[in-house]
Amino acid sequence: MNWENLLSLKRHGDTLKRLRKEQDETRLGFEVDYDRIIFSTAFRSLQDKTQVIPLSKTDFVHTRLTHSLEVSVVGRSLGRIAGQKVLERHPYLKESYGYRFNDFGAIVAAASLAHDIGNPPFGHSGEQAIGEYFKNGNGRRYKEKLTAKEFQDLIDFEGNANGFKLLTESREGVLGGLRLSYATLGAFMKYPKESLPKKPTPHISDKKFGFFQSEKVAFQDIAMELGLVQTRIGEHIAYCRHPLTFLVEAADDICYTIIDFEDGINLGLIPEDYALEFLIKLVKDNIDTKKYNSLQLKEDRLSYLRALAINTLIRDAVRIFVENEEAILQGDFETSLLDKSTYGAQIDDIISISVEKIYRSVEVLEKEIAGYRIIADILDFYCSALIHHKEGKASNYDRLMVQMLPQKFRNYELNTYDILLSICCYVASLSDSAAILLHKKILGLEL
Repeated sequence: MNWENLLSLKRHGDTLKRLRKEQDETRLGFEVDYDRIIFSTAFRSLQDKTQVIPLSKTDFVHTRLTHSLEVSVVGRSLGRIAGQKVLERHPYLKESYGYRFNDFGAIVAAASLAHDIGNPPFGHSGEQAIGEYFKNGNGRRYKEKLTAKEFQDLIDFEGNANGFKLLTESREGVLGGLRLSYATLGAFMKYPKESLPKKPTPHISDKKFGFFQSEKVAFQDIAMELGLVQTRIGEHIAYCRHPLTFLVEAADDICYTIIDFEDGINLGLIPEDYALEFLIKLVKDNIDTKKYNSLQLKEDRLSYLRALAINTLIRDAVRIFVENEEAILQGDFETSLLDKSTYGAQIDDIISISVEKIYRSVEVLEKEIAGYRIIADILDFYCSALIHHKEGKASNYDRLMVQMLPQKFRNYELNTYDILLSICCYVASLSDSAAILLHKKILGLEL
């Protein structure tokens, strides 16, 4: 892979090359990507989607929206610092093409901003709930009407693939979705493969899948434009990651490691003294002990350690990226950046505590269980109604249910796969509160 292709400014529908040297420096194409994402309806819904604690009533717990904004800020720093190093190694990118280190930061920031845009309500359990409906619930009855890959798309419903669909899907009058640059779309794609084969290698890019069958052509077009290395051809296709994807992933890893932990402290799920001890272990080489000891309030101590921890991990992630740039460009780097971190032991300790004290807390488990039921019921009502319409068996109740759907999800003339996937994407678009309210209305509990 080479950087001049990887930094493509092309957008869906372009017939001519967009050259970096011809860009308006006051509003770069990569910065336009950021703006389009932040003003999108899908991004706005993240303000009421779970990050860690579902339906939390406290002010300081992160939602998907605040998490995404924070990841974009960390991603921008990662991109700028790494971009500066890349340009030092490859001065032709600046001299011949006009690229600047801020371009790298803008691409990573935009892709980071969008990294959770396709996630369903109720956190990662929302993805699992959609999959369970088709794997073990009433959705199993559709299996015989689908290809193996189409069914796998549903039983392993993936927020990353749904995000790619949201960013790229054309509809009448709106070609190419948000029409983002291919560089940003490339950086967004953490898992550049189909849903099958499932986890064929231990390579990080094979961990999940990154596009549904409905977006396969769009995905291939972007991968070819960027010059991504193809790792599988024929019946199953897969590509190596865009190098900047590793920085997007690192930004997410840094934020959820440190900030989910912070939420646990603020909620009282993790004792302050116990938690601060683990953060101090992470930043012990950089901490200003005098300054830290002068801080009297818990939130000030926590804020100081959080900032120091994030900065420490940013610098370490960039170091790993730069040291492994050649392997990354060749597609031979097989892990996340933080898996190679100097601070791996400290990161593992913090994550272990978060899993025990936060992710498996009674409050989280109870609301995830409720989320499973809510999602399964909504899927069942709408999938049944639309498939009955398609088969000419619609009851009056089915017709009423379809009328409740937003216009763009009502098309029952599609094939079975596209109908089912469309309903999954509708459910994934709901915020936590909207899903609960819709469920109550369907069950007649809210009039």
